[in-house]
Amino acid sequence: MKDQSPDMPSRLVSGTPAFHRLNLALFASGFSTFAILYCVQPLLPEFSREFHVSAAASSLSLSLSTGLLAVAMLVAGSLSEVWGRKPIMVASLLLSAVLTILSAAAPSWTSFLLARMLIGITLSGLPAVAMAYVSEEVDPKSVGLAMGLFIGGNAVGGMTGRIISGALTDLGSWRLAVGLIGLIGLASALAAWRSLPASAHFQPRRARPAELLSSFGEHLRDPGLRALFAEAFLLMGSFVTLYNYLGYRLTAPPYSLSQTAIGVIFAAYLIGTWSSAWIGALAGRLGRRRVLWSMIAIMLAGTALTLFDHLLLILAGIIAVTFGFFGGHSIASSWVGSRAVTAKAQASALYLFCYYLGSSAIGTLGGVFWTRWGWLGVTGLVSLLLLAALALALWLMALPPRNVGHDSAVS
Repeated sequence: MKDQSPDMPSRLVSGTPAFHRLNLALFASGFSTFAILYCVQPLLPEFSREFHVSAAASSLSLSLSTGLLAVAMLVAGSLSEVWGRKPIMVASLLLSAVLTILSAAAPSWTSFLLARMLIGITLSGLPAVAMAYVSEEVDPKSVGLAMGLFIGGNAVGGMTGRIISGALTDLGSWRLAVGLIGLIGLASALAAWRSLPASAHFQPRRARPAELLSSFGEHLRDPGLRALFAEAFLLMGSFVTLYNYLGYRLTAPPYSLSQTAIGVIFAAYLIGTWSSAWIGALAGRLGRRRVLWSMIAIMLAGTALTLFDHLLLILAGIIAVTFGFFGGHSIASSWVGSRAVTAKAQASALYLFCYYLGSSAIGTLGGVFWTRWGWLGVTGLVSLLLLAALALALWLMALPPRNVGHDSAVS
């Protein structure tokens, strides 16, 4: 990374008022993104009952959103290189909130899936662009904390969306639950618009498709970035698959838990809020390569715990998986921003493309494993994915840093 010019504005550093405003905006953005995206997850058994669809078909309400989100982010990341970061992020939040409110009134399963597909597209303007924004505007020593707080917002949003969905479905209907999530999304969009500092270090590029496409090729030629993209696919696919089919297991005998109780279980996301910020800061001190593999090992241990029949052991396993996932994602996502030499939004978009592709593809595949082999099949699939992720993390430990003075400082 080049030295900062004396006449350029300084980058945001933790402890300053501007950094606090940034964190408020990032937290609200991450909250809204995950609340909107994952509010349907605890409702999958409800969709199966109301619309008479299978577990795998019900999971499409989430998988179609994340699949289209993955593809659309490649475009949104490129557009932000031309139009700027903040306008794309705020428009993304606003449109997604409006579509969520409309989806609550969908008259059929097909129309509901169509709304969820459009939500996947509109949400694409937030995650990858936010990662690029942080890498550009925040001091390298504070990037881990800022990214951890953004991902912490993801965790709280995911938890809140799931708890609200479960509780309001028991009290009224899933439509009421989804509509309220949309209103919360509108409030989060307003918070992001008012609090997010304008870009001070963004350099717009001309809209040259061939040049933008070549940037993707440059990122894919780096073995370190390829490994981090693969980690995104494996970790997210594992995490979403466990949560997708946990509801089916716990609403059936011998547990027979209500939707409200299932929603409360998602309070485990609070662990993710803490772990993403703490592990992000810890990796900034100890080095990412020294911490990433341990997060995956914790996820493996947690997956093994969910094989027991005792409810408390299942909950302990879910907490461990959640802790490891959010810590690992915090490390890998911030590593991409610092390892990419140029076109950081596109590098972030590629990471998140793999991240949400894992959610979509593995999340739906898990439904096949659940139908054929039950929870043992789900955990077997997840364990294989996590073993592959662990092997990649150990390989990354031996990989030399790419950006001297930036990537090397925390790698």
